[in-house]
Amino acid sequence: MDLKIASGTANAEERQAVDSLLGQPSETSQGAQRDESGLRVSRGGGELRKLRHLLLPTLHSVNDRVGFISRGAINYISQRLDIAPAEIYGVATFYALFDTNERPARQVHVCIDLACRAASGCTEETLPEGAIPSPCLGTCERAPSVLVIETGVTVRQEVLAPATKTQIAELIAGKSAPTEQPIAQAAPQTPDKSLVLLSRIGIVDPLSIVDYESNDGYKALRKAFAIGAENVIAEVTASGLVGRGGAAFSTGRKWAAVASQPVKTRYLICNADESEPGTFKDRVLMEGDPFAMIESMTIAAFATGCQHGYIYLRGEYPRALRNLTNAVEVARNKKYLGNNILDTDFNFDITIFRGAGAYICGEETAIFNSIEGYRGEPRNKPPFPVEVGLFGKPTVVNNVETLFNVLPIINDSGEKYASWGSTGSKGKKLFCVSGAVNKPGVYEVNFGATLRELIDLADGLKPGSQIQAVLLGGAAGGFVGPEDLDLELTLEAARAAGTTLGSGVVMVLDQSANMVDQLQRIAAFFRDESCGQCVPCRVGTVRQQEALARLVKSSGTNNAAIDLQLLRDLGQVMRDASICGLGQTAHNAIDSALTRLKVFSA
Repeated sequence: MDLKIASGTANAEERQAVDSLLGQPSETSQGAQRDESGLRVSRGGGELRKLRHLLLPTLHSVNDRVGFISRGAINYISQRLDIAPAEIYGVATFYALFDTNERPARQVHVCIDLACRAASGCTEETLPEGAIPSPCLGTCERAPSVLVIETGVTVRQEVLAPATKTQIAELIAGKSAPTEQPIAQAAPQTPDKSLVLLSRIGIVDPLSIVDYESNDGYKALRKAFAIGAENVIAEVTASGLVGRGGAAFSTGRKWAAVASQPVKTRYLICNADESEPGTFKDRVLMEGDPFAMIESMTIAAFATGCQHGYIYLRGEYPRALRNLTNAVEVARNKKYLGNNILDTDFNFDITIFRGAGAYICGEETAIFNSIEGYRGEPRNKPPFPVEVGLFGKPTVVNNVETLFNVLPIINDSGEKYASWGSTGSKGKKLFCVSGAVNKPGVYEVNFGATLRELIDLADGLKPGSQIQAVLLGGAAGGFVGPEDLDLELTLEAARAAGTTLGSGVVMVLDQSANMVDQLQRIAAFFRDESCGQCVPCRVGTVRQQEALARLVKSSGTNNAAIDLQLLRDLGQVMRDASICGLGQTAHNAIDSALTRLKVFSA
C-alpha cells in the first residue's frame, strides 16, 4: 500500500535539490490511483526502482539545501524513486544529521560526548539555547568541539574546536566559524618521515598529487601491478595485518576469500564511518594524506578483483570530504582511477558515500543497507560479506587505518612489516590519545608499547592532573586504572587483562572527571545509537540506562547490590543474544567501571 505522508507538497527549493541530484524526471511513479473498475493501480516506476541506492544522497541533497526533510520533500522523493513515503520516512528518521521537523538554516551541533564533557562539562542540560546536542564529532584532541552547518545551494560545514560557551553562543547568533587548525596539529609526532603511517602528514600538501608522487606516492601500486594479485595477497597475509577497527580479523584471509569467489562482480568498501567516541585517527589520515587512501583502495581492489569501491565517510567530517573528493577527481584525471589504470587492463573507480550520523553504520553489514537505500541495520551472518555483501555480491570491507598499512607492506615486504610489534600483534598501530595529557593527538607506535610509554609520548599529564582512569577502545571498550599503566598495548595483552584496544582510543581521565556522569553518558549513547532491530539490544540498552540511573541513587544502600546484579545480568544478555557488536559491547565499559574501578559501592 502506497501511503502518503499526509498531503505535503514539495516546494520549488526542495524539488530543485532532488532534481539537482537525480536529473530532470524522465518518469515518475504514480501509485494507488483507481482505474475505471475501482481497483488501485500503480503506474510507472520500473526504471526508478533501480535507483534505490540514491535515496541517502537524495536526502542529503534536500537536507543540505533547506536544513530538514519535510513531508512534501518525502512525497516528491517517493515519486522520483518509486519508494513508499513510509519507507523514506523510516530512513530519514534513522540518521541523526537529518530531521523531519523544521530547523534553521544555520545549525550548531555541539558535542556532548565523553572527551568533550570531561573537558568542558558541557551536557544536554547546559547547552546554550539553539544548540543541537551531538554525539562524538571525532575531534577529541581539541575538545570541546562544534560542527556548524549552513544550508543553502552550496552547503557550508565547518568544525570549531576547541570551542568556549561564548563562542558557541556567537555561532548560534550567526558569527562565522574561524579557520580550522592545521591538520598536522592533530598528530604531534609529525612532520617526521621516519614514521610509517603518518610519514606524509604535515609534509605533503593533501590537495597536491604532485606532492604525493614526489613522496613515494603510487610506488606501491606500480609494484603491486608488477608482482600480481596473488602475490599482493600473499604479502598482506605474511604481514599478519589484522583489521584496525576493533574486530582484528586477518586482512589477508578476507582478501583471499573474496578473490576466490566465482562471482565476478565484486565491491570494495572503505569503512570511514569513524563514530566510536574518542576515535579520530582515520579523520587525520583522510584529511592529511587522502591520495594514500585512494592508492591503498586501488591495490586492495586489484588484489581481490573488485571493479568499484565506496568510501563510506561519516557525515561529520567536512574537511575529509573536501580533501577526498579532490583526491578522487585528481586521481581519475591522472588515470590512477578509471579504465586501464597505469596502462594495464585493470579498471577501478571510487564513489564517496556520505553517512548521516549513525554509529551502527560502522558495522560492515549495516553499511551495505545504508548504501542500498535502507535503514542502516546489521544483517544476520552467514552469509558473510565475502560471499554475499553489497548488492548481494562478494564484498571487501576494510577501515581506513587497515588500508593505510597496505602501502608499507607492498613497498617493503610482509616479512619486514611482521618484524614490528609482538608475536600476536604485528605492525604499526595508531592510538587516539585525548583527555588530561599535554599533547593529545594521534600517535604511531609499534604494537607492544605500554600505556605509560604512550602517555609519555603525549608529553605526560597536564599540570596538577592525576590519573583516575583510562578508557581504552572507546564507549565499546573498557576502563583501566592507574595501576595498569604498564599494560602492553597488544591484542593478546589486552585480552589477558580483560579489556580491549578496540579502535585505538586512549582517553585519559584525571581526578576532575565525573565517572558517574561518564557512565551515564555511555549508557545514553548506546540507547540512542541502537538501531532497534533486535530485542536484546533495543530493550537491553534502555533497561541498562534505567538501572544505572537507579544505581546512582541507591549507591551505598542495601538496594545497590540488587541494581548492580541487574546491570550485570542485562550486560550478559546483550552480550550473548544481540545480533551485532553494538549490543554485544554496550555493557563493556560500564562493567569495567563497576568491577575494576569500583565506581559504585554496594
